[in-house]
Amino acid sequence: MSLSAIKKLAPNAKGQVRYRFVVDAGRDPETGKRKQLTRTFATLREAKIAYASITHRRYEGTLVTPNSITVDEWLDQWIAKKAEDLEETTISSYVATLERVRSKLGRIRLQSLAEDDVTAWMVWALREGRVRGGTVGTGLSVVSVEMSLARLKDALNGAVKRHLVAVNVAQDVTIPRKSRKTERLTKTVVAPWTVTEVQSFVLAVDGERLRAPLLLSLMGLRPAEVCGLRWLDIDLDQSTLNIINTRTMMGNHRVVEKNVKSTAGERLLPLPALVSDALREFAAVQSAEARAEGAAHRASGYVFVDELGRALNGKDLRESAHKIMALKQLRRVRLYDARASCLTYLANNGVSDHLLARWAGHTSVKTTKQWYVKPDVEDLRPAAVAWGGLVGEPTPSPDENVRCESVSR
Repeated sequence: MSLSAIKKLAPNAKGQVRYRFVVDAGRDPETGKRKQLTRTFATLREAKIAYASITHRRYEGTLVTPNSITVDEWLDQWIAKKAEDLEETTISSYVATLERVRSKLGRIRLQSLAEDDVTAWMVWALREGRVRGGTVGTGLSVVSVEMSLARLKDALNGAVKRHLVAVNVAQDVTIPRKSRKTERLTKTVVAPWTVTEVQSFVLAVDGERLRAPLLLSLMGLRPAEVCGLRWLDIDLDQSTLNIINTRTMMGNHRVVEKNVKSTAGERLLPLPALVSDALREFAAVQSAEARAEGAAHRASGYVFVDELGRALNGKDLRESAHKIMALKQLRRVRLYDARASCLTYLANNGVSDHLLARWAGHTSVKTTKQWYVKPDVEDLRPAAVAWGGLVGEPTPSPDENVRCESVSR
C-alpha cells in the first residue's frame, strides 16, 4: 500500500486531525469522463483499510462508484442496448413486462434499490397490480409477475456488469409457493380441444372460404406462421410447405413481418391430403376473386387474404375461428391451443420425439412436451387398461383394445 496516497489534513476548527485519499475510479457511466473518488476518515487506520479495499476492487474490476442513475434511466439504457440484438416484437414484450415494474420502482435511485423494494413490488403486483385488461386493481397472474421479475433480474445483472451496482438485489426474490398454489386451485384453465372437438371443427369449416388457413392452424402451425405463409412457400405438386416467414401482431393493431423465431422454426413440412386439397381449392377461389375484382384486386402473394387479395392478420384469423365456433356451438378455445391439440395427438400416436420437435419448430422436444403435449383423461385410458395386468385382470381381446382406443380418441 502506498502511504503517500493518504494525506494527513490540518486540524479542523475542533482540533480534529483527519486523513484523506484520492483514487482513480475509472469512467463515469453517465458521461464517459474519468472519475476520482475522494474519501476522508477520522483515523489513519480507517483510511488504510478503505484505501486497500477500494484499490483491490478497482484491480479486480468490481469497484462501484456513486451515481445518480434511477431504475427508469437504467432500464431505458438496457432496453436500448438489447434492441441492437433482439427483434422488434421481443423488445416490445420487454417494454410491456418492465412497465409493470417502473410504476413502483422506476423513480428509485438504482444504487438505493433494495431487495425489500423488489419484494414489496412483487407482493403488490400479485395482489392488485392489474392496471389494464380484466378487472383493474386485481392481482396479476403468477406468470405475468414472474416474467416481469425475470426481466428485472436480467436488467440488474447488466447493471452489475457495468459496475453501476455491486449486487443484483432481485436475484433471490421468487414467487411464493403459496401464491402459485392459490392460483392453481382458483384459476380456470381452458383445456385444448379433444380429438372429437377438432374433428367437429373440421366439419364446421367445410365450405368456408377460409377453410385452408384454419386447417393449417389445426396442423400445429403458430398463428403468425399461418398469416406469414405465401404461395411461393407452398409446393402443391410435392405436397409440402416451407415455413420461413411470419406476420406477428404487436399491440393488437400493428403487423410486423419477420423470419421465423429460430433456426428450428424454419422447417419444411409435408402437407396432409386434406390440407393440400383445401389449399388447391383456396388457390382457385383466389384466382376467381382476382378475375371478378379486376383492378381493385391486389395480389399480395399471401395465402391468408381477403377477397381483394389483401393480407389478413392474426386478429382476423382468431375472429374467423371464433365466429365459426359460436355459429356451430363449439367450445370456444384460443386458436393457438389447436397447436397443443395437434402435438398432443401426434405424441399419443407414436410420432418420435425428434420428429415431434421438428414438426413443432422447436430445438428440443423438451419444450414441445413441457408446453404443448397435454394428455387428457381419455388419453390416459389405455394406461388404466394396462394397469389391469398388474392386478391379474384378463388381458383385453383385440376387439376390446380397439373399443378402448376409440373411446380414448
